[in-house]
Amino acid sequence: MFDFIVRRARLADGGLTDIAVHNGKIAALGEVSGQATREYDLAGRFYLSAGWIDSHVHCYPNSPIYHDEADCIGVATGVTTVVDAGSTGADDVDEFCRLTRSARTQVYALLNIARTGIVTQNELADMTQIDRVGVREAVQRLPGFILGIKARISSSVVGKNGVQPLIRAKAIQQENGGLPLMVHIGNNPPDLDEIADLLDSGDIITHCYNGKPNRILTPAGQLRASVHRALERGVRLDVGHGTASFSFDVARVAIAQGILPQTISSDIYCRNRLNGPVHSLAHVMAKFFSVGMTLPQIIDCVTTNAADGLRLSQKGRLEVGYDADLTIFDVQDASCVFTDSEGQSATGEKQLVPLAAVVAGRWFVTEEGKKHHVFDL
Repeated sequence: MFDFIVRRARLADGGLTDIAVHNGKIAALGEVSGQATREYDLAGRFYLSAGWIDSHVHCYPNSPIYHDEADCIGVATGVTTVVDAGSTGADDVDEFCRLTRSARTQVYALLNIARTGIVTQNELADMTQIDRVGVREAVQRLPGFILGIKARISSSVVGKNGVQPLIRAKAIQQENGGLPLMVHIGNNPPDLDEIADLLDSGDIITHCYNGKPNRILTPAGQLRASVHRALERGVRLDVGHGTASFSFDVARVAIAQGILPQTISSDIYCRNRLNGPVHSLAHVMAKFFSVGMTLPQIIDCVTTNAADGLRLSQKGRLEVGYDADLTIFDVQDASCVFTDSEGQSATGEKQLVPLAAVVAGRWFVTEEGKKHHVFDL
């Protein structure tokens, strides 16, 4: 007896499938036979994917700068897993972990290499803030919560320290078994070439399509040689849209050259959720139709690719034995004016509307799902 079966769900590639869930895991796929406590028939009308993973958010409620509630950016908007990218350091990550245990959304953290996290905008201007022992002890205390480390390497954060905090971050990474490292890029100094040349396979450049002078494209619109070399080594690109870090022009030119992101993330927190230009992960995802990506590519960026990059080995795939994290959504043909972080607009013809999130087999109807009365739960 299955806990539930979803019938005739449409996949991102257009195919149809049934999916059965039992004890929080995917139990069967394809044409599923057997009994279930409950069944939901999507009738080929609505889409289903592995649960959406937002791999760059800020949801530590006690942060003085970037804060939000995990469920407001998670299950309420179809996102089953969020990864806070450096809001906390070794000093307060335990408190953050404690606060997330009551969330319906699954929450993980990338630990800021500065022990205070983001309490000010320049946490790496003082090198004594980087506490290698504190990082190591936090990772050992919370191995199921801390997925990797975060270093914000832009002028407003590092002050006069250039790439020295990144060099220290790479040493910390190696001391902790090669954890994933996410590196924020922005205004220089340091120059992006210096940053890119220090990165290795699996490292993540976030804010990859920012429109600042220190961006991945040259003034002529070509990919910087240093970034090309980094990508050849296996460095990954993450969107990290945020308030000030996504340009339609940069994304459009880069994607036309085949420079696609591995992951689409929101860099969401309460202010850019309520006031834009982010609003939700679904809203950010829909922008990528306007810059040349397909639905399967977009969905891979918040499922398979996101899970692989952060080593979430039981998530991101519709396969038997994987966590029963699912997102049910609609793709609506509806004109919408999207805005990037530069204040530029683009008219899109498609919108992604999340209807329900399933976390370890538990159903949560989204705000949009409640409006449309799609599921009677």
